Amino acid sequence: MKKNYNYTRRKLYLPEYGRHIQEMIDSLLEIEDRRERNRQARAVIAVMGNLNPLLRDTADFTHKLWDHLFIMSDFQLDVDSPYPQPSRQELTTVPRRMPYSSGHIEYKHYGKYVERMIRRLADEKNPQVVSRTVDNLARYMRTKSYEYNQEHPNNEVIIKDIKKMSGNAIQIDEVALNNIRSDYKQPFMAHPQKGQKGQESESASVAQFQRQERGRTAQYLEIGFRFLINHFLATCAADFLFRSFFWQGRSWRFPVTLLRLRFRVV
Repeated sequence: MKKNYNYTRRKLYLPEYGRHIQEMIDSLLEIEDRRERNRQARAVIAVMGNLNPLLRDTADFTHKLWDHLFIMSDFQLDVDSPYPQPSRQELTTVPRRMPYSSGHIEYKHYGKYVERMIRRLADEKNPQVVSRTVDNLARYMRTKSYEYNQEHPNNEVIIKDIKKMSGNAIQIDEVALNNIRSDYKQPFMAHPQKGQKGQESESASVAQFQRQERGRTAQYLEIGFRFLINHFLATCAADFLFRSFFWQGRSWRFPVTLLRLRFRVV
């Protein structure tokens, strides 16, 4: 018995239709009568549409079926189609390659926009604008360096980086920049600083756990104290009512009704 495996067969152009539809289309190529070939092609189109009945209401559903018919025939089927026959060149057109900027960022912790601003600032003629802009950029660079390295850089490093990025074209007031302090809000960092790895996070978690335990203990003590006070007051009131009414020969229903009252400590 000769075994017939799929890996030995011809590759399917559209596997979602299956091999039986592919064999039906291959048989259309062998029909010489054009009228009979057109009739059989419409029958194959009907079978292909029955495989996906939910897509019948979509736009251009029949047009897609005829295009799939020509694709599965390797564009060799000659039938009268109600739609223009697609060509191999139309379906195999290579899309235009999208340009992508591959510029190298020398200072990744500052970002490329800082480099661009410093290069643009080198062409500025107004010294006051340059001074204010460099001051703000230095503060921003200090903040970004802290986010990246988890430690504040020296002001000399910031000055050196600004000069290098501008090509020594910017005159910097080093005395003023040496006194800069970051005015930007430092974001929360999950990782501790270098040299203190694990110590600060562990101590903070222990302190938080101790605060939570103290809060729970105080809450339990308050609940227990309130329960004892309420129970004591209720017992005293019941004893007083029982002695004052029952032993004097009066009705016992009245003190029983009063015992149902709840006494609370405010």
